[in-house]
Amino acid sequence: MKLFVVAAGKLKDKRLRELADDYLTRLQRYVACEEIETRAGLGLERAIPREALVVALEVDGDALGSEELAHRLEKWASRGKGRVAFVLGGADGIPPAVSRAADVRLSLSTLTLPHRLARVLLLEQLYRAMTILRGEPYARE
Repeated sequence: MKLFVVAAGKLKDKRLRELADDYLTRLQRYVACEEIETRAGLGLERAIPREALVVALEVDGDALGSEELAHRLEKWASRGKGRVAFVLGGADGIPPAVSRAADVRLSLSTLTLPHRLARVLLLEQLYRAMTILRGEPYARE
């Protein structure tokens, strides 16, 4: 399995960058994971790796608990080449063409989140999902 976090914009805030890097490092102990920062719009669409199952993160997507995300992630990893790309838009969200083409649409929250904070939240949830799948105590589910 290989995960990609495809995100519009760069994490320029030092504190958010450090937090994202911490979760990315933790996550990479379990699975290959690459963060791809790009421009919004067409840049976002072009950055999505080929042959990846595309998961668009949108406020009106399906809401899942952490355990359900873990089990879906396991299922998605068994499809095709096991490549899963999570796509986060910028301040204006994901372009409609990317949303329509996505295999799955998920919501991190019904609250409006700044896209930079949403990226950190996604990385934490992916790490949590991996600990759930391994039966490790981090999740405390």
